[in-house]
Amino acid sequence: MTHRHSTMQRAVLAATSLSYVIVILDTSIVNVALARIALALHTQVAGLQWVTNAYTLSFACLLLTGGMLGDRCGARRVYLAGLLVFTLASALCGMAPTLSCLILARILQGIGSAMLVPCSLTLIKHAFAAPAERAGAIGVWAGCGGAAMAAGPLLGGVLVQLFGWRSIFLANLPLGLIAAWLTWRIRHVEFDLPSAPRQRLDLAGQSSLAVALGSLIGSLVEAPALGWTAPPILAGLAVSLLGVTLFLRLESQRPHAMVPLWLFNSGPFNGSAIVSMASALTFYGLVFVLSLDYQQVRGFSSLDTGLAFLPLTATVAAGSMLSNRLVKACGTRRLVTAALAGYGVGFLGLLGSLRFAPTAPYWLTALPMLAIGLSAGLITPAATATMMAAIGKDRAGVAAGVLNAARQTGAALGVAVFGALLTVRPYFAAGLHAALWLATAVSLAAAIAWQFALAPKSAAAEQVGRDTA
Repeated sequence: MTHRHSTMQRAVLAATSLSYVIVILDTSIVNVALARIALALHTQVAGLQWVTNAYTLSFACLLLTGGMLGDRCGARRVYLAGLLVFTLASALCGMAPTLSCLILARILQGIGSAMLVPCSLTLIKHAFAAPAERAGAIGVWAGCGGAAMAAGPLLGGVLVQLFGWRSIFLANLPLGLIAAWLTWRIRHVEFDLPSAPRQRLDLAGQSSLAVALGSLIGSLVEAPALGWTAPPILAGLAVSLLGVTLFLRLESQRPHAMVPLWLFNSGPFNGSAIVSMASALTFYGLVFVLSLDYQQVRGFSSLDTGLAFLPLTATVAAGSMLSNRLVKACGTRRLVTAALAGYGVGFLGLLGSLRFAPTAPYWLTALPMLAIGLSAGLITPAATATMMAAIGKDRAGVAAGVLNAARQTGAALGVAVFGALLTVRPYFAAGLHAALWLATAVSLAAAIAWQFALAPKSAAAEQVGRDTA
């Protein structure tokens, strides 16, 4: 490897990791500001769900198009454009005068993230051709996201305590501009060359997917207030089902489908998508409901809430850094299964600690959060590397879009479903118990699905997981 090539690799990894930091910061940092936002913008749980889900929903809906744009127009160009959109949207969030303006700016943030995240993985795949090098780079990339997850609640608590809730969005501006400057300096012809220049944008598929996800999340968020049998809720669920049906039909018939359905013939590809969605659903749903519990039930300040989340978020970073090494030792099949079991143990531990709430000592809830955070950190890089190894280089952007769409869809569903459980139950604690039981069931179901997806049909099957390390 030449010195110039090595320098280019470091530049790519630095730029993509920094951008991933601000994307993940924006999913974790906002939770500690929920009480302040509710007070300042006069909203309740449903409004807070929209503040969170406006970002994750637009992110999830447009990730596949972001991957296609990168394959068609060049990964670096689309990545840089997405980074600038995200940075501008962060400024608008920080200046939003009303709840509606904040939600719209959060949607714009999601659009920028949908452009840059899949393209960041494509840039890494181009820069690191060897599987072992690529898995290591993905581990660093995911580890930086884990570090951002760990720092997010505490950093958010400090910022909210000192400067108010708007500062959590304005903090993205310097990081976004630095990442854009680093990206602008990367000069390598392969990063600007389209890998699939003739690929058409699948606007019909994109629209049907957005309608399906948007109507589903909207129905879940608004159902507790309107009633599950209210005509708008039933209509929204019906529209969601029709949208999914139309999306699958379109993608099976189009020569330039946004999501080529043949990708799902791969067990590792399917397993990675399912596990990523389940992990995000349970993790982000838990963070949302615990944030409300800490701030609105226990009376924690924003800073106290950030500190309370440290056992959860810090172990996410540790797990991300350890994941690649553990994959080499035992393979992805065993590692991810063990991590999902760790999820279940952690959720059951939290259920046990809630029997003593709200007077229970803090360590009773901190110990289960260690297991949950470590499991989340182990899963993300292992599932990412497994999926990226299962497809060809010309489909890297689409695969990255599918993977991250699964994560963001899971995150949006987690906030919507867990938030709904808080409001449909007669009191907050009952809703929290129901959310934790659901998280346990989802984790165990994902473990079973992962076992089937990576079943060693031949001696080479388990080697797929090891080759990503």
